Amino acid sequence: MAVKRKVKVKVKAKVKVKAKAKSRRIAKPARKPARKAPVRRAAPKTATPTARNKAARPVARPKPASLPEQPAPGERIGVVSHYYAKPMVAIVKLETGTLRVGDTIHILGHTSDFSQRVESLQVEHLAVNEVGPNDDFGIKVVQHAREHDVVYRLPAS
Repeated sequence: MAVKRKVKVKVKAKVKVKAKAKSRRIAKPARKPARKAPVRRAAPKTATPTARNKAARPVARPKPASLPEQPAPGERIGVVSHYYAKPMVAIVKLETGTLRVGDTIHILGHTSDFSQRVESLQVEHLAVNEVGPNDDFGIKVVQHAREHDVVYRLPAS
């Protein structure tokens, strides 16, 4: 019996054909920049109004008189430097004088304006009965106080 032999076929290597070189592209001429609209300027004001313009103008009203300055409610003693909302405590920097438990103070600011009796004073989380100049202390307040509100001591009545 004859045995068939496998014949190895040699495969020819494919030859890569170089593509034709791309022709150079010619650059298109640049576009002209868009023309900007001219700046619109206000019309020059006329020296004297005409009869037509005079009738259309509103009548000049006098400015309302400003409210008279209210005198300070008492002696200025300090300024609120911070406010804590949850315990309703204001930190006050005492500028002049002294403040004791039982005194009446008035806190005045842009949006706050109220008076109250001093129930407690604290310096460094310790209760004290009196604070002096240049002390930072905490005071329990009855309303919201804001930073930079001014604290006045009212005269005893």
